[in-house]
Amino acid sequence: MSIINSSAFEARDYQRTIAEKAAKRNTLVVLPTGMGKTVIAVMVGAARLDTFGGKILITAPTRPLTAQHTRSFEQFTHIPMEDIALITGNASPDTRKKIYEKATIVAATPQCIENDLAAGRLNFADFSLAIFDEAHRAVKNYAYTRIAEKYMKQAKHPLILGLTASPGSSRGRIDEVTANLYITGVEVRTEADADVKQYVQETKQDWIYVDFPAEHRKIKEELEEILKEDVWWLKEKHYIPIYKPGRKMLLAAQERAAASYTRNRGNYGALWAMMRTAEAVKLEHAIELLETQGIEFLQDYLQRLSASKKRTDIRLMKHKRMHAALALIEEAHAATAKHPKMEKLREIVKQLAKPDVKIIVFANYRATVEAIRKMLEEEGVSARSFIGQQTKDVGTKESVGMRQDDQIATLASFKRGEFNALVATSVAEEGLDVPSVDYAIFYEPVPSEIRNIQRRGRVGRQSAGHVFFLITKGTRDEAYYWAATHKEKRMRDALSEIQHGRPAKKKGNLLDYAAK
Repeated sequence: MSIINSSAFEARDYQRTIAEKAAKRNTLVVLPTGMGKTVIAVMVGAARLDTFGGKILITAPTRPLTAQHTRSFEQFTHIPMEDIALITGNASPDTRKKIYEKATIVAATPQCIENDLAAGRLNFADFSLAIFDEAHRAVKNYAYTRIAEKYMKQAKHPLILGLTASPGSSRGRIDEVTANLYITGVEVRTEADADVKQYVQETKQDWIYVDFPAEHRKIKEELEEILKEDVWWLKEKHYIPIYKPGRKMLLAAQERAAASYTRNRGNYGALWAMMRTAEAVKLEHAIELLETQGIEFLQDYLQRLSASKKRTDIRLMKHKRMHAALALIEEAHAATAKHPKMEKLREIVKQLAKPDVKIIVFANYRATVEAIRKMLEEEGVSARSFIGQQTKDVGTKESVGMRQDDQIATLASFKRGEFNALVATSVAEEGLDVPSVDYAIFYEPVPSEIRNIQRRGRVGRQSAGHVFFLITKGTRDEAYYWAATHKEKRMRDALSEIQHGRPAKKKGNLLDYAAK
């Protein structure tokens, strides 16, 4: 009897084509969100078990996502449920070891797998397939890279399957992922491909612009003047190469200065550079809060800096221009604390909200999520917040996170239609089984092509969808939107190169990428 339960689903042509190729060599599958990557994983898994027997490893960034994979194997195969195991850190080490030995399908987060490998509780000798979901994470020091290396060394019949909707914005990033996962073939499908197009629903996009208030601009000018002093000092002292650095460049300069000071405690130039970069990063963040979130959020952030005993914070808050900025903030706050995007969002949702409509609103900060939820409830829209598990929202107010069980319960309730609007941070972008929605609203654009693609992928699965971008003119909102757009174009260009068989140099050899 075949392992596949053919009565449970009907594979699409592109899924069969990809699975047939992926069952023969280490493959990275790049497929739009909602287009059945888990089905492909099941099909490849069944082929490997039919040929080599053994076991299958599934790893994904979160427990809900690993659970989703186990449910797919339960639903779409004849493998007994007792042979399909979801391993969590709640199980004792001895229990986990026994599960690894007994189960046919093993699903766990990479941290759990890495710990058990290091402790000798897990050996990959009998695993004929390793599935890495959200494979774009296989860069730098993420656990995927070490797990893949160990798997390729230990497995008697190794095969790796990587799954992602967005592998990265550059050929270099994609090459890093493929190298770290020992990929020798890449299967790419986009919404425009003939064998996928018939399954993709139309997604409309609208860009809603609001003006940056004049009183906000005055505050921004004061903060930028302070920032300019730090940046010019760092440039003149050769800690940064340009006068308009991004946050990443400032953080890199701070790391170099800290390393220099660690080597030589008498290097007060490096100590001063550490203070200057720390101050610049905080000013960048303050300006971003003002531009994208509003006066209330900036005021809260600066109040906490005022209460800080850190030397850098004390110096920053004593600056004469900061005093001027604080006076302007008090004046603006007395007039209105709300960012104009909040009022625009109110208008949009009032027009969209109907009993059978599902809406997801993405916002970067938990305090913003809560403010949006309250506003929607005031307008009679049934809404719930959806945030991560961390206990602190960096850069804004402290907040207690959601437990993973509460996250899963909230999503199940949303899927059943018990409320209309889910207001979420980035936790809803990846790693959780978020139901398809009719409308997605970006309260602020994000500069990451990966996050942009994942957010948009929440609409247009079963029916036509609509995405709205709220953008404040002349601010980081515009810069971030275009940054993500350009990165996404570069990603598609890089994937097109791979599709057409133009490989890049990787760790001393050329990978044999195949066209579709």
